[in-house]
Amino acid sequence: MTLRDKIDKILANTLIVIMSVMVVNVLWQVFSRYIMKDPSSFTDELARYLMIWIGLLGAAYVSGKNMHVAINVLPEKFSKPTQKKITLFVNLLIIVFVFTALVIGGIRLVYITYILDQTSPSLQIPLAVVYMVLPLSGTLIIYYKFSNMLNK
Repeated sequence: MTLRDKIDKILANTLIVIMSVMVVNVLWQVFSRYIMKDPSSFTDELARYLMIWIGLLGAAYVSGKNMHVAINVLPEKFSKPTQKKITLFVNLLIIVFVFTALVIGGIRLVYITYILDQTSPSLQIPLAVVYMVLPLSGTLIIYYKFSNMLNK
């Protein structure tokens, strides 16, 4: 089993666990609100943070599987060598964007929220923990893109 396969498996299992927790969380919210007539105070916030993690880690996973949305109209009009060059260029653009926006921007956001000691209102967890998914998913996307470029 290669490193990439291990990362894929860990990421897929993490997404399954997060999604399962989110489903149970939302079901509890609905039950406590409509059946018990006493809505839970933390479920809305937890669902929001879990959705952030699912979205960003899911984007990394999909990027690793090359299942993301792509517009292939332009590359299909060129020869195979030109298509490879276009794919390489697009992957490099993705790496630059992800590095600046998710990795550098994410690290800055985590650092600022950590230094300011910001916590979530209901759960009282540090927001730096919530925002840690930005540089994590960015690093995974960059790893997958470099892996794709080296293996093709």
